[in-house]
Amino acid sequence: MTLSSYAQGLLAVTIATVALSTAGLMTRLVAIDGPTLLFLRGAIASVFLLVCLLASARGRVFADFARLGWSGLVICATSAACAMLFIGALYTTSVAHVAIIFATCPFVSAGLAFLILGERPSRSALVASGVALAGVLVMIGSGEEGTLAGDALAFAMTFMVALWTVLVRRHPDKPALPSTIVSCLMSAAVALPLASPLAVSSHDLLVVLVFGVFAFSLGFLLLTIGSRYLPPVESALIGALDAPLAPFWVWLFVGDTPADTTLIGGVIVLAAVCIHILSARWTAAGSVAPADN
Repeated sequence: MTLSSYAQGLLAVTIATVALSTAGLMTRLVAIDGPTLLFLRGAIASVFLLVCLLASARGRVFADFARLGWSGLVICATSAACAMLFIGALYTTSVAHVAIIFATCPFVSAGLAFLILGERPSRSALVASGVALAGVLVMIGSGEEGTLAGDALAFAMTFMVALWTVLVRRHPDKPALPSTIVSCLMSAAVALPLASPLAVSSHDLLVVLVFGVFAFSLGFLLLTIGSRYLPPVESALIGALDAPLAPFWVWLFVGDTPADTTLIGGVIVLAAVCIHILSARWTAAGSVAPADN
């Protein structure tokens, strides 16, 4: 059975979200400052993905990078900004505040997609986004104070993620691997002057190595691929799964028991995303049914 482009996009973005949701767990397992973590993560990911590109493209490596063009470099820079702002937000405000601010991403994506692409979001996507936002509000009902600077970084990250999904949707011809490699190199280069990679312990380096390869590298690559086939509002909606998944990984590996509000809100977010995906599938099936008669 061959999956449609839309189904491939859903699968890729969902797997990417699960992988990238482990970022909060990584920050709990290491004692590294933000710039050093950003540098190591970007450097490790870029080296790993470059090896993958060399193995798969062989004689087409330089041609693939050349295909990026100026629009591709803008996408890379936007992606790098997302990573830098995300790490900065995690280190300067509460995880709860980052979650609630990022939960507005589907609405920002919908607005940008309409302005830049002329795409009107489906009613079901907007309703599901609203339900997901309500779920995140329930999750932080126990209250956790943030900081003005950290919240500003989270807002900037949310806008940049929304812009990135729209740009990837607008330029689906840009090669995913080179784009992700350049993005990782950009974030690592910006962080390097403030980083202290030689002071990192072997334990922390191993943790960042594992997460850099299996979570960040593959997660961002799949997100880049999947976002080509989905409306930006839907990519952002699936990304809202990060809110319940992040505390789940911390509970599973560190043992921190989430509050009841986190569990209830997480179920609401998960239900909103799942119902929307099923609704989209039923709509697609209904639209092709007459052709089979």
